[in-house]
Amino acid sequence: MKNYLKCLVGTKLRLGVITCVSVISFFCLFSFVDNDFKITKNFDIFFTLFRELSLYYVDDTDADKLIKVGIDAMLESLDPYTVYIPESEIDDYKFLTTGQYGGIGALLRKNVNNIVISEPYENYPAQKAGIKAGDIVHEINGKPIYQKSIAEISELLKGNPKSEIELTLQRPGEHKTFKKILLREKISVNNVPYYGMVTHNIGYIKLTNFTSDAHIEVKSALLKLKEKGAQAIILDLRGNPGGLLIEAVNTANLFVDKGQEIVKTKGKVKQWDNTYKTKSFSIDTQIPLAVLVNKGSASAAEIVAGALQDIDRAVIIGQRTFGKGLVQTTRALSYNTQLKVTTAKYYIPSGRCIQALDYSHRDPDGSVGFIPDSLISEFSTKNGRKVYDGGGIVPDIFIKNESLSRLTLNLYSRSYIFNYATEFASKHDSIAPPSVFEFTEKDYENFISYLKEKDFDYQTESEEAFIKLTNVAAQEKYLEQSKDEFRALSHKIIHDKIKDLETYKEEVSELLKEEIISRYYYQHGRIEISLYTDNHVTKAIEVLYSKTLYTGILNGTYKPIVADTRKGKNQSN
Repeated sequence: MKNYLKCLVGTKLRLGVITCVSVISFFCLFSFVDNDFKITKNFDIFFTLFRELSLYYVDDTDADKLIKVGIDAMLESLDPYTVYIPESEIDDYKFLTTGQYGGIGALLRKNVNNIVISEPYENYPAQKAGIKAGDIVHEINGKPIYQKSIAEISELLKGNPKSEIELTLQRPGEHKTFKKILLREKISVNNVPYYGMVTHNIGYIKLTNFTSDAHIEVKSALLKLKEKGAQAIILDLRGNPGGLLIEAVNTANLFVDKGQEIVKTKGKVKQWDNTYKTKSFSIDTQIPLAVLVNKGSASAAEIVAGALQDIDRAVIIGQRTFGKGLVQTTRALSYNTQLKVTTAKYYIPSGRCIQALDYSHRDPDGSVGFIPDSLISEFSTKNGRKVYDGGGIVPDIFIKNESLSRLTLNLYSRSYIFNYATEFASKHDSIAPPSVFEFTEKDYENFISYLKEKDFDYQTESEEAFIKLTNVAAQEKYLEQSKDEFRALSHKIIHDKIKDLETYKEEVSELLKEEIISRYYYQHGRIEISLYTDNHVTKAIEVLYSKTLYTGILNGTYKPIVADTRKGKNQSN
């Protein structure tokens, strides 16, 4: 051992000592337990491999990076939610659970080659300082941000509340830059960004997260809506990624009696086995309730939707949810790092777990994909309705998610809609409230003129396929002998963008209207105006207005058409 330590002096002495001591420590810890021999052996292999790599690899190595990559790869083999949180990401994790951070209160987006303010939060430093959506960020505290990612810039904007930050900005259409000195504040992102009446007697609550005090925000919104005459409620959980389990229980408690089981957790370690029941008196156990969900509704959102479905308290409307039925707990590690580890699965009142059992059949966004029949079991709600496990909550009424046209997606992703709204706002000091504001025919004509000035064009899927076919034909020597046919097909396929702008005028106008309204009324204005053309909300209103339909769904006498989660076809539920 002495000779070995001597050979490391002047090179990697500290690493060698730590490695040696660590191996010995782990060996001593596990050597007395036969079942842990594999652990001991593999720790030994890992430490000796890391030592040899550090000593002899041809280039300098970054120990932190190597270990981080190794940890991430190891955890990735388990499930998508067990993750290592390094010290540098602790603040981001705290934001996910509390909804709070220190910053200026603004969202960012990439706009061509610039990073711009996409939306300042109302009544926070950026908005109060006069910063507007569309303003280009050039420098932060005197340092250029060129070639930095949005994530990197976002980190620079964050900091302790009351700390000073200087931004160098440029307003679109102006050549000069200007500086703003702001004091960061504690930014609290509301769990309920909007609530209001969608008819004279139906209230609507948008719940986007389950961070601390989410149920208090829902309770406040519910009470205010009842004061305004709400006799039925739409609870919108679409796109809600979840959060704190206890907030899900407390939110459900607003609509169900005290003592009702909402969820159980079961893990390998008994301390994670818990039954969560409602502990408080409800606000209203009788008010008709519709819950909106989609594939972005996950975790705590699925607990609320699934529990309310299982006890036949609400009609669930939308698409099948994400399918995350795992509970994570954070465990403190050395050097202010943490492990967020899956410790249990959760089960809603019917006894089903909504976790997708097969990780290999996820959609690209991580939500539940195809589920084989062999992985699906049948359960029953309180009234005897059939419900299923295997992945996500299947709604009582399925609503097809409408997709935007290729034209509209191009206009949005390439910032034409965003930039036009910025230009519009620069020419209009104010607009009418969201409920009465109209994006007129003349406004749309102005938008088309704006696109002509920008030489906007795009390719349809047919054009992309045609170009690919043409290239392949040329490579295989078929193009020349079929040039007349290709020319004729080209004339039929090449799109007329002006005609397309008329064909998709309605959906383009709606996005323009939402973006313009957000310039004056911020997030709550954007949400309010979107509800007027929301097919999920329209269906919820229809269900809530029909007592026969609403009660029939909940007692099982009415069988609506839902998506068949197994075969991709519609079926009677």
